[in-house]
Amino acid sequence: MAVLGLALAGCSGGSSGSDAAKSGQDSRGPITYVQGKDNSNVVRPLIAKWNKAHPDEKVTFKEQSDQADQQHDDLVQHFQAKDDGYDVVDVDVVWTAEFAAKSWLVPLTGDMKIDTSKLLPSTVKTATYNNTLYAAPQTSDGALLYYRKDLVKTPPTTWSEMMGDCQIAKDNGIGCYAGQFAKYEGLTVNASEAVNGAGGSILTKGGTPDVDTSQAKAGLQNLVDAFKDGNIPAEAITYQEEQGRTAFEDGKLLFLRNWPYVYSLAKTDGASTVKDTFGIAPIPGADGVGASTLGGHNAAISVYSKHKATAHDFLEFLESNETQKFFATQGSLAPVVESLYTDSDLTAKLPYLPTLLQSIKSAEPRPVTPFYPAVTKAIQDNSYAALKGSKSVDEAMKDMEAALKSATSSSN
Repeated sequence: MAVLGLALAGCSGGSSGSDAAKSGQDSRGPITYVQGKDNSNVVRPLIAKWNKAHPDEKVTFKEQSDQADQQHDDLVQHFQAKDDGYDVVDVDVVWTAEFAAKSWLVPLTGDMKIDTSKLLPSTVKTATYNNTLYAAPQTSDGALLYYRKDLVKTPPTTWSEMMGDCQIAKDNGIGCYAGQFAKYEGLTVNASEAVNGAGGSILTKGGTPDVDTSQAKAGLQNLVDAFKDGNIPAEAITYQEEQGRTAFEDGKLLFLRNWPYVYSLAKTDGASTVKDTFGIAPIPGADGVGASTLGGHNAAISVYSKHKATAHDFLEFLESNETQKFFATQGSLAPVVESLYTDSDLTAKLPYLPTLLQSIKSAEPRPVTPFYPAVTKAIQDNSYAALKGSKSVDEAMKDMEAALKSATSSSN
């Protein structure tokens, strides 16, 4: 994949991309920050703080939808249009390679360099393409298992243990387990976790598709069987993050796989019925802690920005210790500064941080490839077909392997 990426970078970037990246590096002035829906009200207070301190370099917040696929497509459209109104963009960790290969992001080298020494190494890797840093790690993410501690005294440590606990859900007239199973990016995450947690993989370390194996099939079969026997409620086939969160807060689920942001909302939402009755644990795997998919977001500077010096300083502001603490306390977002996971003030307020660090350190990244849209489509299409019962697991994995081979051998 690295070789393929180099080929793509060579044919898509060119000198025009390099010239655009250098233009405006000394220029300061108002900029626009683009990010998905600010569900936890984190972005607006931070921008207000920045604007108060920088009256001549104010930041305007351009809020996208809460759908990752729509966010991606919106960024692509504006990059293709060479829009100088998108200065700093929030980039899902799996988009870095694609956008960098197309010369849409400013390399953070030379005058644009930022200090990454205090950051979690895994977050720096997600912002790096072809050994060059293209984005500032902003938030990380690892999956957590939310569970009803009033109904389950000890959280399950393996998938089979969790499925065994589903009788408790049935006895209480609620659903047992849900994740994100609608056909979108969340399904790629959940299917990858199922495969990795069973000892399989989507790609080998060398980047070769590797899903047509007994371990990978066993992982997907776990999800298919749970849908068949009702341990995953039928309506969960439509769940994205927010539908699952709402169901859990409404007391309709025993277990929920979701991201850390749910913690703050489940504790504070007026409609939450589980404020004092939920606990957190690592997601379960075959023999113990499962392999979370590494999530998170990075902030990158568009090559078309006219005020790159201001944009650079805004990146540093986003990954400062003070901002990172605010991300954690205000929005239950996983900080990228490693020392904060053992900060006594933070862990007193957010007791899930040690569990989250365990999740992040055991996490597996999604495929790093400039062809990610085609890769994730291959995973989504075939996983969804298996969950719906229109393909057997064997058929789904054979078709997924073929689609992945086609995606990763694309020439452009």
